[in-house]
Amino acid sequence: MVDPDEILHTAMEFQQLLMFYESGIKQIKTKFEIIEDEFESTHSRNPISTITSRVKDPMSIVEKLQRKGLGVTMDNMVSKLYDIAGIRVTCPFISDVYRVMQMLLQQEDIVLVEMKDYIRHPKKTGYRSLHVIVKVTVYFSDQKREIPVEIQIRTIAMDFWASLEHQLHYKKDFAIQPGIDEELKSIADVIACTDQRMQKLAKNIPGFVDYSQEGQVQPCNY
Repeated sequence: MVDPDEILHTAMEFQQLLMFYESGIKQIKTKFEIIEDEFESTHSRNPISTITSRVKDPMSIVEKLQRKGLGVTMDNMVSKLYDIAGIRVTCPFISDVYRVMQMLLQQEDIVLVEMKDYIRHPKKTGYRSLHVIVKVTVYFSDQKREIPVEIQIRTIAMDFWASLEHQLHYKKDFAIQPGIDEELKSIADVIACTDQRMQKLAKNIPGFVDYSQEGQVQPCNY
């Protein structure tokens, strides 16, 4: 027989865990907002266009654990999943992506766990973004915890492509037509070239510094 008290205790523990992840997001968002304010005051421009965030819903957490072949337990949730808390940052230029990432990682309470650079090394689909998993220290009334947060940093153009690609692939009410993936890849390459052209124009902005190591980004073919 199911113990109602045990269910209640588990539910409360789960809610507390989600609160921890929400707190980690707040901590990181505040850091990005401070970076915005600093740039506005010292460079008269903003390297960040938008900041959005989310905590995975319970069903998404369960599905992710199952896909990994893991038991649906809170221990596995905490120790095996690093993307429960997520933040997406969009930037005007490629250089801003790397500058914002650098400014975040140089802070003492931020620990880099993993970095995947899909800008210098795009996915076969054409997807481009900088993915960074960090741990941030969050202080509560009676404890401190290291909270993992997945951060995706990309340009406005990259985000435009990724958002529409998601719409095309994850809508359930129609089938993907042949050739769509090839067309999406082609469009992604055109957008990448546009980003690089805009980056060159950005060098006309007084005080603009290129942090993108442009030679390591796949060259434009258009």
